[in-house]
Amino acid sequence: MTIRVSNTLTGEREEFEPNGDNVLLYVCGLTTSDPVHLGHARLWVHADVVHRWLEYRGYDVRHVENFTDVNEKIVARVGEGGDSEAAVARSYIERTIDDMRSLNLKRAEVYPRVSQHVPEIIDLIETLIERGYAYESNGSVYFDTTQFEEYGKLSNQSIEDLEAQGPEDEQSEKRNSTDFALWKAGGVTPEEVETHRHEGSAAAEAAAETSLTWDSPWEEGRPGWHIECSAMSMAHLDETIDIHMGGQDLVFPHHENEIAQSEAATGAQFARYWLHVRLLEIGDEKMSSSLGNFSTVSDAVDSVGANSVRTFLISTSYNSRQAFSEEALYEATERWDRLERSYERAVEALDSPDASTTVADDDLRDAVIDARTAFENAMDEDFNTREAIAALLDIAAAVNRHTDSEEYDYVGLKEAIEAFESLGGDALGFTFEESGDGTVTLAEEAVELVLNLREEEREKGNYEQADTLRDALSDIGVEIEDTDDGPTYRLP
Repeated sequence: MTIRVSNTLTGEREEFEPNGDNVLLYVCGLTTSDPVHLGHARLWVHADVVHRWLEYRGYDVRHVENFTDVNEKIVARVGEGGDSEAAVARSYIERTIDDMRSLNLKRAEVYPRVSQHVPEIIDLIETLIERGYAYESNGSVYFDTTQFEEYGKLSNQSIEDLEAQGPEDEQSEKRNSTDFALWKAGGVTPEEVETHRHEGSAAAEAAAETSLTWDSPWEEGRPGWHIECSAMSMAHLDETIDIHMGGQDLVFPHHENEIAQSEAATGAQFARYWLHVRLLEIGDEKMSSSLGNFSTVSDAVDSVGANSVRTFLISTSYNSRQAFSEEALYEATERWDRLERSYERAVEALDSPDASTTVADDDLRDAVIDARTAFENAMDEDFNTREAIAALLDIAAAVNRHTDSEEYDYVGLKEAIEAFESLGGDALGFTFEESGDGTVTLAEEAVELVLNLREEEREKGNYEQADTLRDALSDIGVEIEDTDDGPTYRLP
């Protein structure tokens, strides 16, 4: 068994070899200033699948994912989401955790918050100053990018070609335009709040007064964005971790700066494999809170259910382009419905008197074996969830063909159910639930009866009558799709 991953650091797909007995996984989490949308969930779900697949392959995974609860965007929500920066952050963290649970994500080992790790951040900054990689200026502290020889290695850029980092008012304090803040003197300014302020929020000056600050060896102030993840990762994992995940938009400057400050402080490699999840697109733009073109996780789950949302988000691999549309979400719901119905058919057949140990359907058994192999090969090759779902659908098709017979292969059906539960459930995070008495619902049975009658009419050439049956189902809200494996449907 060999897992191969696409490593942004090397630009190559390479064999995954963890540094120790545990796989140390850090995921750059959410800045808690906006409702959680499907773009955020795309990172969560793919990180969850990586976690699950590593465990499936026998690794112990230590998964840490942070909440950024200190940020000017949070302050800009004061008066709308709470009466202070801390209250706004707490409110959005609560909602975020609810959305995470709704998507059936495995819990991380810990969800550290910036506000709880300021001592570790200050210690790390002091180390960087002592080692000559950082300097104090007017009570703030900046990282000197010219002192780190490998700066730019993640984003494959030369420091000479980089543009200035940070807001314009920092430039007069810095030695080099590409230097970035590790500590900022003072609190959030009204001007910073105004840049991100929402209609209905408190006035910028009043909101800014609630921003959090801490004492430091320099001046009272706040940590810079980039230093936070380095400190939290080292506090809960180690100086060197195996996998660092985040959105593609974080490659530069955030992750580039994490590498520079971490490796400058410790002299050790910070992360051995960098996995970046491509952003979810809508139209020609990324789905983004700032652009207002997003669909929230809670709305999507309420509309089509967690399994359908997960199916949509992993219908393309983590590092492949994915676009959101209602049609794409509907297609994912159709795929999930096919898997769920086939699972229920398998359970019903297995638990019926017609399931026999003397019946052997080699086609069913071989299909399950082949699909399991295809699934595992796909996931081992850079967590290819698209091909993994295709393998599950092959099992579904085999189950549907088999359960059209009068006698059932008990062993084959049991192997199919176990494949659904271990591959689809444990590895991909779907929730397969049996109905209370082990049978499909009466509504499903009625629809399937009408569809069988329709197929009989089509085989006889009575296409007008077949269309009438389809129209009758459509009139009561049942959506029919004809596929190579036969018709599928979705109940209203």
